[in-house]
Amino acid sequence: MTTTAHTPARRHRALGDQRWQDDAVCQSTEYNPVDPETFFPEPDETDKIATAKALCAQCPVRRTCLDAALETRDTWGVRGGLTEEERAPLHENLALRLDYSRVNDTIAGRDVHLTKAERRAVVFAAYRHGVSEQRLAWLLKVTEEHAQKLYRGVRRALRNRNMEDNTITAPPADTGPAAASEPRRDDFGTAA
Repeated sequence: MTTTAHTPARRHRALGDQRWQDDAVCQSTEYNPVDPETFFPEPDETDKIATAKALCAQCPVRRTCLDAALETRDTWGVRGGLTEEERAPLHENLALRLDYSRVNDTIAGRDVHLTKAERRAVVFAAYRHGVSEQRLAWLLKVTEEHAQKLYRGVRRALRNRNMEDNTITAPPADTGPAAASEPRRDDFGTAA
């Protein structure tokens, strides 16, 4: 009998939702006292950094913590198992992210953080799925007029893409049986 490991679908943090912090290993409790200063070491405090990373490594909400740090542009301390310096390139590249699970979550009505690329993908996906302009406006928190404008842009982009796909360059027409027997020539290299 073959078994496969079940990995649950990744759920993204809803905008403003901080409940995930209750499950964080760094959350100090009566039974698990944690010094918050552990997560704000100086760059040369390698022992503190190692301790913070070890705690993050066993945290069930590590990825959510990292996402929250990136989405809120939090550049301080160890978050999601990464130091400030290690997160710097991720902060710079966040705008390039295109995570289709976030797009799907948004289409399903979840309020998650989206980059510009993901917002564009939501508009295209909504259009393809026949989502109304009113629903798109609600999903993206824009006016209905702006949703109409976004759909006009999608229709224009699809029309232009279809025109490009249908544009085929026709081969030059032969002028009769004599042309078929002659080798094809071009004007490259001929003197004027």
